Amino acid sequence: MCGISGFLNRDSNRPADGALVRRMTDVIVHRGPDGDGHFVEGPIALGHRRLSIIDLSQNGAQPMQNEDGKVTVTFNGEIYNYLSLREELLAKGHVFRSRCDTEVLVHGYEEWGASLPERLVGMFAFAIWDSRNQRLFLARDRLGKKPLYYHLGKDRLLFGSEVKSLLCDPDVPRELDDEALDLYLSARYVPAPLTMFAGIQKLLPASCAVYEKGELRVRRYWKCEYPDQPDSRSSDELARELWSRVKDATEARLMSDVPVGVFLSGGLDSSCIAAQMLDLRKERGEGGVKSFSVGYRTEDGSSELDQARFVAKALGTEHREVLVTSDDFLRFLPDLVWHMDEPVADAACVPLYYLSKRAREEVVVVLSGEGADEVLAGYPIYRTMLFMEDLRAAAPLAAALLPRFRDPKTRKYLRWATLPLEQRYRGVSVAFTDDEKSILTNGHAHMVSERLVHRLSREWAETQGLPPLERMLELDRRVWLPDDLLVKADKMTMAASLELRVPFLDHRLIEWCAGLPARVKLRGGTGKWLLREAARARLPACCTAPGKRGFTVPLSNWFRTTLHGAVRDALLSSDSFARSRFGEKAVRRLLDDHLLGRTDRKEELYSLWVLDLWRRRFRIDGAAEVASGARVERPQAARPPAARVSPPA
Repeated sequence: MCGISGFLNRDSNRPADGALVRRMTDVIVHRGPDGDGHFVEGPIALGHRRLSIIDLSQNGAQPMQNEDGKVTVTFNGEIYNYLSLREELLAKGHVFRSRCDTEVLVHGYEEWGASLPERLVGMFAFAIWDSRNQRLFLARDRLGKKPLYYHLGKDRLLFGSEVKSLLCDPDVPRELDDEALDLYLSARYVPAPLTMFAGIQKLLPASCAVYEKGELRVRRYWKCEYPDQPDSRSSDELARELWSRVKDATEARLMSDVPVGVFLSGGLDSSCIAAQMLDLRKERGEGGVKSFSVGYRTEDGSSELDQARFVAKALGTEHREVLVTSDDFLRFLPDLVWHMDEPVADAACVPLYYLSKRAREEVVVVLSGEGADEVLAGYPIYRTMLFMEDLRAAAPLAAALLPRFRDPKTRKYLRWATLPLEQRYRGVSVAFTDDEKSILTNGHAHMVSERLVHRLSREWAETQGLPPLERMLELDRRVWLPDDLLVKADKMTMAASLELRVPFLDHRLIEWCAGLPARVKLRGGTGKWLLREAARARLPACCTAPGKRGFTVPLSNWFRTTLHGAVRDALLSSDSFARSRFGEKAVRRLLDDHLLGRTDRKEELYSLWVLDLWRRRFRIDGAAEVASGARVERPQAARPPAARVSPPA
């Protein structure tokens, strides 16, 4: 796990500025405290920060080159099948100088060119400079576990693991993207390829990009393939195979020359990974597993860590705990927006940082249970949406009843019953519903989530013909997972110089699960049913019982008590973004609704607070609008030259 950065001047005769790439590398030192490296040649500059995981010697230093220096790579991530690829490349005559996975990319590019990403199993974002062809090649892993940002400007193409590297170039604008802002208010994050910065984009997951001869071409190299018929074997057979496949995915992610631990919430997903790690260590005759959990004090002074502690004892892990208070939460928020680069209003970022900081005291790598919900249908929203599918026949009645109700939740469900799945389901995460966004726009808005629906339409189009459940899972894996869950996981762990690995998001496991019948994913209202069956003999009953358990945050209570003053002061200050953009009346209504218990507004309030902190920390231009809610047209930042996008090969 590392951090990468670099740029290519569009004028091939203009030498790269070595000082710029060093600034770009220095600003992400947290991603790689074990060393840095730079390659500057002609118009190209590549930078690297190293967190040593495999082959801790200098042989693993980056940027790394092939024998004649014509191929140079800077790489962030891990390639779990690198040993088999190494053997294949050795058989073809390639010579290796290290034991690290990075060198597989160098020789793999020599052998397979732009087809290299399809051969990789792992998490990665990398840049390869091909000096023979004067070509820059960028790639990102299938699920988007590793971030990769870029800006195609007038003078150069810049890229990096974090936006702040790109902002080291004074020619990169610090302007808010209005479309991204609208998407953020709907979803609480900005779906790729946009970022909240006008002119800075994310490379989509499962995509690679080639820049040569003045043109940037983007290609998606993978998408999950679904079989014509679901697997017809018995539930018992499928459960046994699922457990075996999770074990294989976990074993691949134990590859390391440094200590490895596990995040343990006490729920099903993380407990499965902890159990698999323990079993694998026992088979190898190795030591135990260190587990780490985070929690809070409840109102009566007790801790919410009881179940994690119980599961750790039952499994036999060496367990560590972290307690986070509202003061800890408040203290970290300014640094949160700095590390996240753009607003992501997921409050779980904060406890994840403190958990990562504690884990880094004893391990360098951790495994976690992220991804099981998006692969095996764990979220309750899926059950609700399938119920709404059954109610579509009553759509005219729901439409007639809608004007008679004012309760936001009732109105939401009635509206859902009138809409097709593609317009009704917008992903797991929602910040402002249509009704709530209309508060911010003084009641002038209608269909205010139209941009989000449009953004998701291309993903929906590629799922036509699949069952409704599979369509939702695929949508969440393509959008919500990389742009909220995984970017949070990457940025918060790397803020503590800790590497996170996620076995449930092994693409081979995902492809196998795509062939499972819906009845073993969601049964009788219980999500992840097959995983519960597979784990029943290995985990305590509290883990396999229905219910969702994770590193939750008591934000609703804090925003009514210990943090109410802080959020109120932030959102009503004279230079508050929310106040200037949406008006004092709208902001006060949200605050008072929550304080008085009329409606739980924690998501909306937190979204606005994070947005304001981000604008201040990154000194964003063009952020103010009039308080009436009417829009003031401002000159738009120039969009980067459009990249040509191709479908999967």
